[in-house]
Formats: sequence, C-alpha cells, structure tokens
Amino acid sequence: MLITELNKDNYLIFAIQNYNNPQAVTKDDFLDDMKRFKYIKRLLKRYQKTGSLKVELIINHFIILYNVFNEAATPLLFFKMEDDLWSTIKTFILYLNKLPEYPKCFVHDIPIDIDCEKTLQKIYGK
Repeated sequence: MLITELNKDNYLIFAIQNYNNPQAVTKDDFLDDMKRFKYIKRLLKRYQKTGSLKVELIINHFIILYNVFNEAATPLLFFKMEDDLWSTIKTFILYLNKLPEYPKCFVHDIPIDIDCEKTLQKIYGK
C-alpha cells in the first residue's frame, strides 16, 4: 500500500510498514517505540510553557525514532505533533541532518525555532 498523505486512518499502517527494529519481537515493542512521539510532544509542550528545553533527552528520542523508522520518522513526527511545535521539531531535524531533500516537501516552508537553535549551538557548538 502506497501512502501519499498521512491521516488518522493510515498513519499506523505507515508506521508499521516503515518499522525496522530487529530487537523488537512483540507488538508491545512497537508500541513502546511509538510512545516516543508522545514523549517528544510532552517535552516540547513543557518547553513552550516554561522555556526549559531538555535537549539531550529530546535528541535521544529523535535518534531512536530515526533508527527504527528511518526517514519515515520525519512525516510521522509532523503528523503526530500540533502545528505550534513544528518549528522546534524542524530545528532538531536540521540539527540531526534529517531534513528531507525533495523540494516540494512542506517542511522547507516551516521556520526554525531561533531559541532552540541557539541552545543547540551553545551545547553542541554546531
């Protein structure tokens, strides 16, 4: 099944099709990895409310998502998060060098989160 646009009816199928975790042997393993989207969302909402950005924890979740979903992690991240978090998500994706290369991707039109970028530069010098 070729999925061209994610929606609430097909995102789970898309995630399953792109899931590649050799250590996962049960449905619960897959669901545990899917919970990382919720964890990232919670951390980014906290950042919006308090200004406290747990960079290392967020990066760890991002890395695991990209390890098990490969490039499918990017559309899943944007699908699972509200629009007001997209700038921060894009900033992390740029930092991790995971921004999709195809020019028609809507992600290219999203501005980056300047404060998040400054924090990443301060911590990692990138």
